Amino acid sequence: MRILGVDPGSRAAGWALVTFAPAPALEAAGVLRPPAGLDFAGRLRFLRDGLAAVLRERRPDAACVERVFAGVNPQSLITLGAARGVLVLALAEAGVPVAEVTPAEVKRAVTGTGAAGKEQVRRMVTALLGRRLPFDASDAAAAALAHGFVVAPRGAVRRPPGGSSGAPRSWKRRPSG
Repeated sequence: MRILGVDPGSRAAGWALVTFAPAPALEAAGVLRPPAGLDFAGRLRFLRDGLAAVLRERRPDAACVERVFAGVNPQSLITLGAARGVLVLALAEAGVPVAEVTPAEVKRAVTGTGAAGKEQVRRMVTALLGRRLPFDASDAAAAALAHGFVVAPRGAVRRPPGGSSGAPRSWKRRPSG
């Protein structure tokens, strides 16, 4: 199974494709950074088009996007929500099933504790995948790892009848909490 993790952001959005066969391995990763000087709408278009290009080239089986629901600055949350929305739209347009995880779920799946710091998560991602990534790509890899460690082992991905190893048709993720 190949899972694309996405770390949303309006100025930088990380992505990482992790393969789980049999152990997790990093296939590719990157950061989408809109050029300086673009207005907000232009940045959103850049992010959507950039992720769409990654999806056309890499063709993941599933995707995992971090769910953001709290923050200090309401305007920042609105901006982040818009960026997250266009990234999820690109995944939906490509027909990629999308799972959502909270930051605490990602931290717990990767480090064993939901209270881990950003650097601790990055160190574990480096240890698991054998490569140090930029923060945005590392966060995306952590989301992919969380999805692969927690959702896929529970049999949440159904294969087509007949036991073929084609792409997943559908899955369900239980809500956290």
